Amino acid sequence: MANPWATSAADAPAKLGIDLHLDVEGPGLRAGLMNALRDAVRTGRLAPGTRLPSSRSLATDLGIARNTVADSYAELIAEGWLIAQQGSGTRVASRAEPRKPAAGALTAPPPRRPRYGLVPGSPNLAEFPRTQWLAAARRALNTAPYDAFGYGDAAGRLELRTALASYLARVRGVEVEPQRVVICAGFHHGLTLVSQVLKARRVRAVAVESYGFEVYRDTLTHAGLRTPALNVDEHGACTDDLARMRGVGAVLLTPAHQYPTGIELRADRRAATVDWARTTGGLILEDDYDGEFRYDRQPVGALQGLDPERVVYFGSASKSLAPGLRLAWMVLPNDLVPEVVAAKGHADWSSALEQLTLAEFITAGAYDRHVRAMRLRYRRRRDQLIAALAQRAPNVRVTGMSAGLQAVLELPRGTERSVVAAAAHRSLTVHGISVYRYHGADSPAPEHDALVIGYAAPPDSAWAGTLDALCTVLSTVSNTQE
Repeated sequence: MANPWATSAADAPAKLGIDLHLDVEGPGLRAGLMNALRDAVRTGRLAPGTRLPSSRSLATDLGIARNTVADSYAELIAEGWLIAQQGSGTRVASRAEPRKPAAGALTAPPPRRPRYGLVPGSPNLAEFPRTQWLAAARRALNTAPYDAFGYGDAAGRLELRTALASYLARVRGVEVEPQRVVICAGFHHGLTLVSQVLKARRVRAVAVESYGFEVYRDTLTHAGLRTPALNVDEHGACTDDLARMRGVGAVLLTPAHQYPTGIELRADRRAATVDWARTTGGLILEDDYDGEFRYDRQPVGALQGLDPERVVYFGSASKSLAPGLRLAWMVLPNDLVPEVVAAKGHADWSSALEQLTLAEFITAGAYDRHVRAMRLRYRRRRDQLIAALAQRAPNVRVTGMSAGLQAVLELPRGTERSVVAAAAHRSLTVHGISVYRYHGADSPAPEHDALVIGYAAPPDSAWAGTLDALCTVLSTVSNTQE
């Protein structure tokens, strides 16, 4: 007896043709199909030379009679839209080019791209360790368990959480076990998750530094949290003020290297923050920004080590490797882990294979070697910047500690806006510090004029020209105070 489920040879072509999306509309199937094919050719969705499905295959896909498709093909061949050759099927005619704008039609000019850029927030992407990363990816893929290709644990791959626990304890002094690590797709993603948990816990406000990324303040605000500001001075955030802030249940800090001012949080202020958290039951959200890039001495350990149950530690591969990896991590107090994992959901946001690759990259020592190499490069860049300014723009002072991927250049009062405009005129993109100033209702940031220069991002081939353009702009800055 014949198998009723078997596919005959005659049916095979109908199931193996190319896929083609067509919106068949109109008063009749034949006219609707012809109009859909004309439109696909006219708009360029079907390029000249494209081979169309056989009449049998397309008829099966569309659920219409084969003769309807065959007749439509024949009519379009006669009109010159299609051609048919023995043995090569039906194709779009080469002369059936998509419609082009009429000559003289108004078109928007292409945006002018700056020739040089010193915007902070990015590492030198040209130095991404492609060869070492590819080798780690191959090793990780060869040894990956079958479940790595599934939906995964919302906390992230255990291999990466284990590798990070060892690395963070060794390099940043973080007190951590793998079960307290949650992988996320960037600091913004992690902060969003923690904000949701804080709101669910009835926290009303999260204190923030008076200088920082606006997008992070917006993240907290969108979660329904107030964001009173802590002033930032030459010793970092004024954390003593936390005790006088009403309704604040958490504080977001960059203690290792305040962004963007480049100040390290002084030891007594670190201690005061932990004391506040213990006394009030509050949480410290520690963004370990540039924690691995200190040039004049060993970096101070993470604040999290002072009280792991009162600090949420955030780290990421965005500055050490590349933001495009979308890999970051949180080390959470034990009681916060289930709530954050629940907020994240049942599927991981980051590729399991990228997580396994980073785990292999760390355990093989390649991550340490890359960070050390980039630390030397960035320190050299910072030294070159300072030396060039001392020679060509001595009125501009570099402030902040010797660390990170950006420097703050203090300007005479009232000159920031004009300097930014002058830089743009020379095709150089720079940010004034006013971009990062937060005029919080509780504690407005003091105003001063400065540039925040991201010296890490330009590739080596563009660095000399970028530095020259910056010095040319700054050499005209006057000492006159306005």
